[in-house]
Amino acid sequence: MNVSHMTSHLGEWLRGSGPESDVVVSTRIRLARNLAGEPFTTRATPHQKAEVESRLREVVELLELEQPLRYVSVAAMPAIDRQFLVERQLISRELAGVLEGPRGVAFDEPETVSLMVNEEDHLRLQSMRSGLELEAAWATIDRVDDAIESRVEYAFTDEFGYLTACPTNVGTGMRASVLLHLPALGLAKQIDKAFKALQKINLVVRGLYGEGSRALGDFFQISNQITLGKSEVASLSDIRTVIHEIIKYERMARTTLMREARQNILDKVARALGTLQSATMMTSEETMELLSAVRLGVHLKLVGDLSPLTVNELFIHTQPAHLQKLMGEPLDGEARNAARATYLRNRLRTAGSSS
Repeated sequence: MNVSHMTSHLGEWLRGSGPESDVVVSTRIRLARNLAGEPFTTRATPHQKAEVESRLREVVELLELEQPLRYVSVAAMPAIDRQFLVERQLISRELAGVLEGPRGVAFDEPETVSLMVNEEDHLRLQSMRSGLELEAAWATIDRVDDAIESRVEYAFTDEFGYLTACPTNVGTGMRASVLLHLPALGLAKQIDKAFKALQKINLVVRGLYGEGSRALGDFFQISNQITLGKSEVASLSDIRTVIHEIIKYERMARTTLMREARQNILDKVARALGTLQSATMMTSEETMELLSAVRLGVHLKLVGDLSPLTVNELFIHTQPAHLQKLMGEPLDGEARNAARATYLRNRLRTAGSSS
């Protein structure tokens, strides 16, 4: 599969719209499932992994969904294409690089659904939405899960629920994640205060790309940690309650900053935009930090020439694999930094002239 054509559009989670989208970038719900009678991928031989992949690929390709799924062998993809799918949030970093042997992914054209085969578990199903859409994401992935379960037998017991390779996923096997943009809480140095109660109710905070990733650009993922002894509905309710509280804190911080430090915020946004429009070298990390400030400016109506959708496009297109696909050639670190700066200057000039 050639992923280059995917640079012409953005996935569902990057639309920049949906409920609470000034603070909530996206919602994702993931389910972990394994086939009954088959060893977990951590213990399976290459032959057993190949049998699982073949079986699940056949099932996936026969599913009758609103949007058909396209299956791709991840093991056969070039490294840059695998990284591209990580940046799109369609596969995990583990499926892209750490794991070996037969493995794949299936996803629909709008990128609302993706199914990873032979990750930590035989099957990882996920649904993604822009904004705070827990119910819609759950309804979608629940339908897909039911459709698959009508064709295969999952590893399941009445006592423990769905059996998974990692004990922390046993039970419902569900992880719900909400990606938040919290620049005002960061500027006000209130992030720790906003997050301090999360561990008490078994919610965890991670970076943009999930477990093990750093929080860049004031982007944080909040997800449930407990899947045993609590229903999907109860877990979603817990997350929803906390997310609404954090949204409230972030909006209050934005209001306070605009009232008490408007000129400082305006200067920060203007400097960020100016750097993006003029720099000749730009790293991924610096780009994320500067675009974070610009995104805040857009939602505070301090920037009139850009839409949230355009800012999201800049976020994704300046990631290493996306950038190389746009440039049409592999680039080393220094060449990428120069190409990223050129892309940003040209794209921002185009966005400004078309407004």
